[in-house]
Amino acid sequence: MSLGKSVPRVDGYEKVTGRAKYTGDLIERNALIGKILHSTVANGLVTGMDTAEAGNIPGVVKIITCFDVPDISFPTAGHPWSTDPEHQDPADRKLLNRRVRLYGDDIAAVIAQDEIAAARALRAIKVEYEEYPLVLTPEAAMKEGAPLIHEGFPNNLLKHTVMEDGNVEEAIREEGLLKFEGAYETPMVQHCHLEPAVSFAYMESGRIVIVSSTQIPHIVRRIVGQALGIPWGNVRIIKPYVGGGFGNKQDALYEPLNAYLTRQAGGRPVKLELSREEIFFGTRVRHAQKIYLTTYLRSDGRIVARKYTAYSNQGAYGSHGHSIAAKGTNAFRQLYQDEKARRAEIFTVYTNTATAGAMRGYGTPQAIFAIESHIEDIADALGMDPLEFRFKNLMPVGFTDPFSKNVNYFDSFRQCVDKCKTYIRWDEKRELYKNQSGPIRRGVGMSLFWYNTAVWPVSIEVSSCRMVLNQDGSVQIQLGETEIGQGADTVFAQMAAETLGIPFEQVHVIGTQDTDVTPFGTGAYGSRQSYVGGMAIQKTALLLKEKILRIASGYTRMPASNLAVMEGNIVLTACHNKTLLSLGELATETLYSAVHAEHITAESTGQTKSNAYSFGCAFAEVEVDIPLGKVKLLDLINAHDCGRLLNPQLAQAQVHGGMSMAIGFGLSEQLLYDEKTGKLLNGNFLDYKLPTVMDHPHLETAFAENYEPTGAYGSKALGEPPAVPGAPAIRNAVLHATGVGVNRIPLTPHILFSEFKKAGLL
Repeated sequence: MSLGKSVPRVDGYEKVTGRAKYTGDLIERNALIGKILHSTVANGLVTGMDTAEAGNIPGVVKIITCFDVPDISFPTAGHPWSTDPEHQDPADRKLLNRRVRLYGDDIAAVIAQDEIAAARALRAIKVEYEEYPLVLTPEAAMKEGAPLIHEGFPNNLLKHTVMEDGNVEEAIREEGLLKFEGAYETPMVQHCHLEPAVSFAYMESGRIVIVSSTQIPHIVRRIVGQALGIPWGNVRIIKPYVGGGFGNKQDALYEPLNAYLTRQAGGRPVKLELSREEIFFGTRVRHAQKIYLTTYLRSDGRIVARKYTAYSNQGAYGSHGHSIAAKGTNAFRQLYQDEKARRAEIFTVYTNTATAGAMRGYGTPQAIFAIESHIEDIADALGMDPLEFRFKNLMPVGFTDPFSKNVNYFDSFRQCVDKCKTYIRWDEKRELYKNQSGPIRRGVGMSLFWYNTAVWPVSIEVSSCRMVLNQDGSVQIQLGETEIGQGADTVFAQMAAETLGIPFEQVHVIGTQDTDVTPFGTGAYGSRQSYVGGMAIQKTALLLKEKILRIASGYTRMPASNLAVMEGNIVLTACHNKTLLSLGELATETLYSAVHAEHITAESTGQTKSNAYSFGCAFAEVEVDIPLGKVKLLDLINAHDCGRLLNPQLAQAQVHGGMSMAIGFGLSEQLLYDEKTGKLLNGNFLDYKLPTVMDHPHLETAFAENYEPTGAYGSKALGEPPAVPGAPAIRNAVLHATGVGVNRIPLTPHILFSEFKKAGLL
């Protein structure tokens, strides 16, 4: 069987030869061009718009302004829909916005025959604004008298929640407790996927068809229907190959507007593709967060109680909103177990910056940076070994979360830590790099992380699958769960092959989702694909196999209980798995039977009412040039317990990608704004400092394989976790090297020089 083996990717040949068709490859040559006019103020109201000159430019088909679109507010977040209003995402956006809330807001759109005419028309439109004061940070937005960004949200608070386990104030009355406080800050960053946000839309038989690079085709269908106020069944979404998303395409970005544009163009196809600069401010970003931690503990290192306060910069519109900060808070509440009490208070705040949404890790990279930096600071202050301190307070084996019912079945943390310690020679280097002097110093640091798989019980977790037995004995599979570059389709094929008992090569996964024909699934997010999709595949494959064996029983006159499918053949188990006939023979005979022709197929829906912990760690070695304030990353290893390894090579690739994102998060990436205008200053690949191959050391991976009992195939989350622990591990290595704990990332020379100077190193 193929599960557990590094089989080739099912889409590998098409991609490396350039044959794979992405959205941009499928756009009709005669498609009209859609372009968006963006606001040049960060907070205000469009009071007038003159489109006369623009409308007279040759090649311009139509101009739509914020005064023309339906007065419908809709959500954009790629979450499963809930009929409970309390669990619905913020519906605070319109197709085009007259009330401007960020520099670059969408205020008009041009439909033209070509790019040149569209660009000329955008330049010719004249806009008048009523401008308001702007706020770029949660602190400024929450101040008394700050301008309201959205009506009905006092102090610009999208949401504020408090979660308390036990009574902290009562717990800290214990005599002799030590108190440690820390403030930590993470930046706003962008996903930087290779393929831009792109779609094209047209009308067919009175319905809107949108071909889009999206992670969530079935959810986008619903959102387009809501945004235009039309029945959801009047919308069809087709998802081709996707060139990366990382959560940015877990939003309905511009599909609703594109749907409206094609209607305005009489159903003609309209292409809407964003430039790289537009992607930086006009799609989604990772929430910048400020997190304050207070810890009370005994002198032996046992934590008694903690407080956690987080301010999450939501930006101009709601998108995924408060769920990001809430997910991070779960890491605080579960990774370390306070003896008596803990309290978390989180604020998600609207500001006049780019809208923050889902990004790989979903709030956990921010929380883990704060938590693991704080834990390291305490261990350093106490003179305790950082690993000893962590294990003294860590979530124990057997822990059960009262809300999700997740169980920590395995000693994953110790297994992962042992692998990393051995690789990086932890004990030796901790001693070797002690008490250094001079301008160049080295250090090693580490970070643990907490993550869970999928989104149950916060939202539904459902996946549907369809399988068809072809005449040659091969099987084709359709799922709503999407391949976006991570290798999901390959693993889906491996799962089906194992359960059905056929060779991997005989499974054909249809990797293009089409909401008209693809079974329902909510898409790629939450590191849910192999876990939730796997349950649907297993359930459907078992149904199909049961049908196959029933039919085979009629042909062979053997009880179905004595038959099995092995390597694509029907075998008699009672006679040492003797082959009776091939699946191809059975399928052909059945489909063309003159007596009882039958199409052998199965379809089912799997609803998951569990999720699973996915734990691990990162260890880093750095070299710090103190006068230059420069960190050189020398070595980095991630170790993960992602359950059973379904495809080791794909798993390693997932981890490498996440580690690379963590390097950028920790060392170089941040979005910067002009404080006077609110304009994004570095929204391009020249000024936004993505790490390159020159910034990467050797990336090492390790796995602790513990079969997850709640999953169909023993697997659990791996897509997002690799992006989580790297930044705090690098930060803690800098602390070991220099004795300076820097509580703000990225660790750029600007920040490090200032911190080293304050610490007296310069």
